[in-house]
Amino acid sequence: MPKPFVFVNVAASLDGKISDESRRQIRISCEEDLKIVDELRAASDAVMVGIGTVLADDPRLTLKNKELRGRRLREGKDENPLRVVVDSRCRVPLNSKVLDGEAKTLVAVSRAADKEKIKRISEFAEVVVFGEEKVDLKELLEYLYSRGVERVMVEGGGKLISSLVSEGLVNEMRIYYAPMIIGGSDSPTVCNGKSRIVRCRIVKIERIGEGFAVIVRFD
Repeated sequence: MPKPFVFVNVAASLDGKISDESRRQIRISCEEDLKIVDELRAASDAVMVGIGTVLADDPRLTLKNKELRGRRLREGKDENPLRVVVDSRCRVPLNSKVLDGEAKTLVAVSRAADKEKIKRISEFAEVVVFGEEKVDLKELLEYLYSRGVERVMVEGGGKLISSLVSEGLVNEMRIYYAPMIIGGSDSPTVCNGKSRIVRCRIVKIERIGEGFAVIVRFD
């Protein structure tokens, strides 16, 4: 069964870190890059993050630019892309911004998730179940495609990105590198899972504000 086009967008330090050892939110992107990120979201049907990103950053995952929202409405789309949270154990807090009702939200859990928590989250978002102990990402993407999602933007975190890359589910990745070093052997990286060499092809390198972006494709 076909799946959506999946691309990863992430900001990192020059040493490949996306946060420090405390997993706290660190401002890495510059203003120019943030505007590009908003445009990429606007062009997507869904924005996907892992539960770690929700717990650490509590992102809203909606469009900042009103003009971009208006453009989506004129195109016959929802004002914001669908928000997708990969959350195997259904740990998403009820007061998370992704459950604020500003945009549609889908929470993907595994069969190991607490049934009572699923019931509570279902009051705020659509909950789908794929996989036994952890979310089956291939099944999730196939489901999203079946309901009209053709382009998925993945915004983290490192474990989700690593899983998607390892399973061959990523088509393209854009990494914005900021002129900073974070360091720390336990600081999360762009791909923060088990080691695995996956070859990709660099298609573009561009200067963005004070840093630069690298775009690669997996084909």
